[in-house]
Amino acid sequence: MFNKLVAIEPLNLIPSAEIDLYNYAKEVVLSRDIPSNNAEIATRIGDADAVLLSYTSNLGTAALEECPNIKSIGMCCSLYSPESANVAISYANARGITVTGIRDYGDEGVVEYVISELVRCLHGFGTKPNGNPEQPWDGVPREITGLKVGIVGLGASGGMVADTLHFLGAEIAYFSFSQKTEALAKGYRYLPLRTLLAESEVVITCLNKNTVLLHKEEFASLGNRKILFNTGLSPAWDEVPFENWIKGENRLYADTIEALGNEKFLDHPNVYCMQVSVGRTRQAFDRLSKKVLAKIKQYLKIQ
Repeated sequence: MFNKLVAIEPLNLIPSAEIDLYNYAKEVVLSRDIPSNNAEIATRIGDADAVLLSYTSNLGTAALEECPNIKSIGMCCSLYSPESANVAISYANARGITVTGIRDYGDEGVVEYVISELVRCLHGFGTKPNGNPEQPWDGVPREITGLKVGIVGLGASGGMVADTLHFLGAEIAYFSFSQKTEALAKGYRYLPLRTLLAESEVVITCLNKNTVLLHKEEFASLGNRKILFNTGLSPAWDEVPFENWIKGENRLYADTIEALGNEKFLDHPNVYCMQVSVGRTRQAFDRLSKKVLAKIKQYLKIQ
């Protein structure tokens, strides 16, 4: 059992999971707002030996140096790599602090978002960001059947998006840092990135946070009259070539400003951003809560 467990910000856990936290520490402190700076983070942690945080704060070296009692840091959000994490994992590990995170709790919402927006685009449902009536992407309503879709990043989320679009009749190609045997068995084509961009009408980037693969040359390969989805937590592109590309007959879908990268693009007629995280669903919070509690029990060696 921990002596003191502190959540430095809202964790998005369901109420029953918050109550369960009291089973694993003698003292539990749950903050209900986001700390404004490192000093406030360090103050909230104080003498705690266990810390929980979500994705909205950065727990860096400066704050950790002020908190000598920490033994465990639980990220109540996705942890894919130390480089993309919002915790100074290398420093923490060097101090003997265990850092844990979770994965794959909001992917279902991402899949539904892609399908919803793509159908609206192809059929011309709804209205444009400026309030004008939408028109079908091709001028005539069109199905997903036969659509050439390129997936950039075939991890858990990208794989689910690919499988769903394939079920609906899309032709799937993908680029990943390694070829996937299971993708070949499903008939998905592996292509070099620039080839995939050139041959796909719809490109969906499903990358880890802070992973940028679309530079000037990639946007040149992507070309005009294309649809781009970004389902990651940060832009998959360099801003300047993206800004030039979006001026053409192209369209960009991103759920949040963080995925879009810059608020100045919100008013662009070719940018569709709802400013809502599509992975934050009731079911996702349930999955998140179960996985966070499981990580705590695993650390404390509780069966």
